[in-house]
Amino acid sequence: MNTTYLERIEQEVKQMPPEYLPALLNIIHTFRESVQLNTATQSFQQGWQEALNGETQAIETLWDDLET
Repeated sequence: MNTTYLERIEQEVKQMPPEYLPALLNIIHTFRESVQLNTATQSFQQGWQEALNGETQAIETLWDDLET
């Protein structure tokens, strides 16, 4: 990891009023979760759960919304 980015982030955090730190932590956590890929196990478990819940789509309709 590039320490320059970490240093810049640290500088920004040090300038934040303490009462904003919980919100900042929530933003950072949410961002990390949105960009971090699931493990193969997590992806399989999610897919399996979706299938069990009936969250499926007929193969014939998979390409309906795509332009040709």
